Amino acid sequence: MCFIGCQDRHYKGGLYKVIEEAVHTETEENLVTYEDQDGVLWARPKEMFFGKVIIDGKEIKRFTKID
Repeated sequence: MCFIGCQDRHYKGGLYKVIEEAVHTETEENLVTYEDQDGVLWARPKEMFFGKVIIDGKEIKRFTKID
């Protein structure tokens, strides 16, 4: 299963490349760092990154691997 270096599509349509996994300094929560197409880096809790959202009453993945 690809994780680091993979391209993912956000459910709203944006494309992101997963950079690495990090650990929050205060909570020790696992985070995913990822980069958008403009080079902006983002971080999100790993559980949320791989989680699901409900859109129009349907549960879908927040991010979907595209490569």
